[in-house]
Formats: sequence, C-alpha cells, structure tokens
Amino acid sequence: MLYLIQVTYLRPLAEIDAQLDAHRAFLAEHFAAGRFLLAGPQEPRVGGVILARGESRAEIEAIVHQDPFLLTGVASAQITAFRPNRKAEDIPDGWLD
Repeated sequence: MLYLIQVTYLRPLAEIDAQLDAHRAFLAEHFAAGRFLLAGPQEPRVGGVILARGESRAEIEAIVHQDPFLLTGVASAQITAFRPNRKAEDIPDGWLD
C-alpha cells in the first residue's frame, strides 16, 4: 500500500529550519529502509510531502510520529492511504510494489 503524507508547518520557518537537519536524517533513514519513495517541500514553503510504502497504516503512523518536526510540535501530518491502479508508461513495472 502507498501512503501520501502531507506535512503542514505550524510554526515560523526559523523554528522549522532549526529542526531541518534532524528531519533530513529521519528521511534518510527511511529512504535507506525502502519505506520512503519521494519527498520534498511544498511550494510555497508551507510544509512538505512524502510518498511512502508500508504494510499497514499503523506502521506508517508510527514512523511519521517519529519525525522530528512532529516530535517538536513545529508541524503536523495527514496520512492518506491509496492503492494505485494506473501509472505513467515511463514508470518501471514493480517500482511502486
């Protein structure tokens, strides 16, 4: 199952930036584990988006709640589960599995 995680900043950017190194380390850990597929900031910079894969919503929720942005209260997150049934031709088969 895939999960779209939308992160919304709750505090000024200076407070977000103070947690950015820790947040990037969190992202790197989950990219290395194969859980996160894509991540990046929204434009304008009001939050970010992560595309993740996992066995269950509970697994993804547990991961997201370890994000330093959420642990320090500078951001919130909304998780949306979805099961893609179509893809662009240039996305390799099996990439989203």
